[in-house]
Amino acid sequence: MLNRRKFLINAAVIAGGALAGAAKPVEDDTVERLTILHTNDVHSRLEPFPMDAGKNAGLGGVAARAGLIHSVREKEKNVLLLDAGDIFQGTPYFNLYKGEPEIKAMTKMGYDAATMGNHDFDGGMENFSTQLRNAGFPIVLCNYDFTGTPLEQKTVPYKIFKKGRLKIGVTGVGIKMEGLVPENLFGKTKYLDPVQHANATAEFLKRKQGCDMVICLSHLGFGYKEPDKMCDEILSKESEHIDLILGGHTHTFMDHPAVFKNRNGNDVIVNQVGWAGIMLGRLDFVFEKKKKKNLADAHTVVIGEKSSE
Repeated sequence: MLNRRKFLINAAVIAGGALAGAAKPVEDDTVERLTILHTNDVHSRLEPFPMDAGKNAGLGGVAARAGLIHSVREKEKNVLLLDAGDIFQGTPYFNLYKGEPEIKAMTKMGYDAATMGNHDFDGGMENFSTQLRNAGFPIVLCNYDFTGTPLEQKTVPYKIFKKGRLKIGVTGVGIKMEGLVPENLFGKTKYLDPVQHANATAEFLKRKQGCDMVICLSHLGFGYKEPDKMCDEILSKESEHIDLILGGHTHTFMDHPAVFKNRNGNDVIVNQVGWAGIMLGRLDFVFEKKKKKNLADAHTVVIGEKSSE
């Protein structure tokens, strides 16, 4: 990982053309392209950081993010826009409006799916359920059992997207809430083993549904000092049918995706883009005729204009 401040400066230099500039078009009709855009841990940052906010001054904000997303969609045919949780909490917008503007903004930007983070419980499950009335996208989670709670039947274990000739399966996993979320806020929610349930869902998507790619939106965290603490690295190594993990929770600024080997010796790509909507991740995949996929390019781009001071 790069030093965070150095990474922000380096990324700002290349931001002008990196995200908006499309890779060379693929003319061979035996090949299909897929562009994945992703965020995590936006934490109710609807506006850019104020210009007196030090190293983050001028960065973030939904208007600049929406502009970048629109520019990509104008150039690329198959685009998925995903979020890995902690949509809520962090600015007065959440304190005042309890998540309504955040969900409405994501809907307006055309998010395809998101998962829940621990801070998305901060207003209570009934509040999250209420805000989902404004959502034009599903919340995907396979390792929380919401039976008997206000979120029962309000989330789905997976969602399948058709992008051109491709079939993309998306699932999600959440972090263990004890110690992170007050018990009264998650109530009867049952936490289920993320590896077991992500693997079962991914196998179903690959083998039963014929998905060309399986993506897991994870709010487990990229990695920890404690070697046995559940995280994206462990999930990737213990997985069998997951191709890509888009993570959150640890606010990790990654200068490039990490790659781990799964149980079968195949690559699992893991990426995360910090916090507060400062970055928008972009991964471009190329699928050959027999649906063999390759990561053709990856960008992590600063959102907004960095202060000159």
